[in-house]
Amino acid sequence: MAWRQFIFSNKILFSSAPDSLPKSFSRLYSKSSPYIVKVGIPEFLTGLGRGVEAHVAKLETEIGDFQKLLVTRTLKLKKLGIPCKHRKLILKYTHKYRLGLWRPRAESMKS
Repeated sequence: MAWRQFIFSNKILFSSAPDSLPKSFSRLYSKSSPYIVKVGIPEFLTGLGRGVEAHVAKLETEIGDFQKLLVTRTLKLKKLGIPCKHRKLILKYTHKYRLGLWRPRAESMKS
């Protein structure tokens, strides 16, 4: 009975368009906005740090485009001779970048 009352009382809320949903539901329908700063392979790998930037030249010659790097699989990176730890970092952060959860900093970090 309580569920029936809840559903009927919130019927307007659930039947409306995604643009007019309350703020709590907007997260489910939002798309990540495109980044303003252009990110390439060198900026991406430098943003990762941890020694991954040593592979910039190799990845630029073999893969070439940053969009191709975002969909590259681990086997291709392995064939390029990138160590396991660096492959895992690259794949982890490319996935986060695609989801819009991470992006490289504009300025370099000072150690």
